Amino acid sequence: MTFAAPFDNWFPDAAFDGSYGHTLETLRQVKPLAPPAGFEERWRRWRSETAQHDAAVAVLSTASRSGRQISIVEHSGADGIRLRAWFVSPVAGRTARIGVVHGHGYGGRDDIELARVPDDAAAIFPVARGLGSLNVGVGAPEPRPEHVLAGIGDSETYVIGLCARDLWLAADALIELAGSVPLYYVGESFGGGIGALAVPWDDRYVGATLIVPTFGQHDERLSVECLGSGEDVRRHVATHPEAREVLRWFDTSTSMQFADLPVRVEAALWDQYVPPQGQFAVASAVSDLDLEVLPAGHAEYPGLDAVTAAAERGGLAHLERSLAAQSVAAHRA
Repeated sequence: MTFAAPFDNWFPDAAFDGSYGHTLETLRQVKPLAPPAGFEERWRRWRSETAQHDAAVAVLSTASRSGRQISIVEHSGADGIRLRAWFVSPVAGRTARIGVVHGHGYGGRDDIELARVPDDAAAIFPVARGLGSLNVGVGAPEPRPEHVLAGIGDSETYVIGLCARDLWLAADALIELAGSVPLYYVGESFGGGIGALAVPWDDRYVGATLIVPTFGQHDERLSVECLGSGEDVRRHVATHPEAREVLRWFDTSTSMQFADLPVRVEAALWDQYVPPQGQFAVASAVSDLDLEVLPAGHAEYPGLDAVTAAAERGGLAHLERSLAAQSVAAHRA
């Protein structure tokens, strides 16, 4: 199989085209999906219901690393389960100026990542229900094919929605531990998708970075094969078409149309795990967009380290701009 340059040299043994025949021009034309009737009302109801829960944070252990205090904490989930996360204080001697809620990919999380967390930020690194290493089997099964389909028969019980609602309580936990600070969201792949569902309904956020976000534009997503969780969903919908109606409530290209804040989307031109057309549909949904085009996602390629470092710098700069804009708006108010 022949791919367009440079992917023909980078991925000569790929089983299928991770660009799906798209170019940057055609990807920018992929439209987000319109919301079903009652979309906003349903998500605002879930937000209101979750706000009635007490995060009830418990600190389980604390250690020092790189000048920060790093704790494993436990907080409530949206349906009353208890979930574990890492909480990270600012570097010693610094006062928290902002709180970063930092999501993770579908593999779960084994440790914290500080490249996108400023020295004067507190951060929480939530781990999605069911996933490793802190929440294996808690509230959902761990194996990806079972996890991404758990509860898919009903929008009230679908695991993707519950994971998004859990993020509101993780943010509550951060504020309980760090004080009342503005929030910024960072999430990649699964974490980008979950954040894109949760952030529009939480007015504590001043901005977000979504890196190769998933769960976008299900009409596109369900029409192509991939190597990620979308393939498990695609195969399920092929034999259970009624599930397509549930997925309408969890489309990130739909939810981001309701985001009234600056959002940086780092979207890839090639990605066999999260098809690029879904990523760019999420970007197209954002009204205040900072778009970073990555050569590829979920893959190793020449120059990856430099691309990653530049993207991290760009994400930190976006955080600073978002916080400054919020400060100006608050002053004017």
